[in-house]
Amino acid sequence: MDTRALRVFLSVADTLNFSRSSELLHMSVSAVSRTVKRLEDEVGQPLLQRDNRSVSLTGAGREFREYARQVVAEWQQLRRKLGSDRQLAGEVSLYCSVTATYSVLAPILEAFRAAHPAVDIMMHTGDQADGISRILEGQDDVAVSGRPAQLPGRMEFLPLLESPLQFCMPAADCAVREQVLAREAAGEVDFKDIPFIVPERGVTKDMLDNWFQERGVRPRIYAQVAGHEAIVAMVSLGLGVGIAPQLVIEASGMASSVSPIPLTDGLPPLTIGLCSLGQRLASPLVRSLWDVAGQTYGAGF
Repeated sequence: MDTRALRVFLSVADTLNFSRSSELLHMSVSAVSRTVKRLEDEVGQPLLQRDNRSVSLTGAGREFREYARQVVAEWQQLRRKLGSDRQLAGEVSLYCSVTATYSVLAPILEAFRAAHPAVDIMMHTGDQADGISRILEGQDDVAVSGRPAQLPGRMEFLPLLESPLQFCMPAADCAVREQVLAREAAGEVDFKDIPFIVPERGVTKDMLDNWFQERGVRPRIYAQVAGHEAIVAMVSLGLGVGIAPQLVIEASGMASSVSPIPLTDGLPPLTIGLCSLGQRLASPLVRSLWDVAGQTYGAGF
């Protein structure tokens, strides 16, 4: 049974971007578009609403998405049932940020491919802050995420590593850097009047909000952006100060364009790991990826 067309549709339904799906699926944009069009012809009505700026699911598209997910999942289950007991086969859906693909996942995927060559990884990328919500909504099997203060009851979290959360400022001479250095010379940086670039959502935002609240500081928010990478980029351009995991700063290619802001009581490190619903871990495919990740990082610190 060929479920490729359904998987193509599910990718577009997830990204709402034909170009992004073509990159993830290693197909041309035209091939992705033709595949979706053939499905729409078979269904007899539009599954996607397209215009020059955006793509969205129609009512039929949302219903078909649930059908497609069920069919793909049942086919994978049947493949496992009929396949060799010694070799897993099927597909695991994995969500992470672009940075995490090479800074966190690379050794995991290398080991997993060697152990289970017949298992395909369907990787979706985006803002790490969306990882937990995507798991709770059933969009992916596993996601790379920071560990929240309160873990949802249905969710399991596998800690892999810790990365310091670094306050940073532009490395080049500019008004923002001068403000920070003046505050340092006066004794402490309080961020009250310094433009701050903050995450718009996610674990880091929650930690930062609590940190400000505990100190009675109301920062001057210059921008709220999605993704730590974007924060580092904006800081490097001299637009403000920001905060990001050290891992992201080092992997961004912009580490020399930002400077750390030394604080006596900074934020605790961010615990980065895998999250999944407990019921998903009952799947041998998902469990196998989970176990390989734990073995790769010696998880459980």
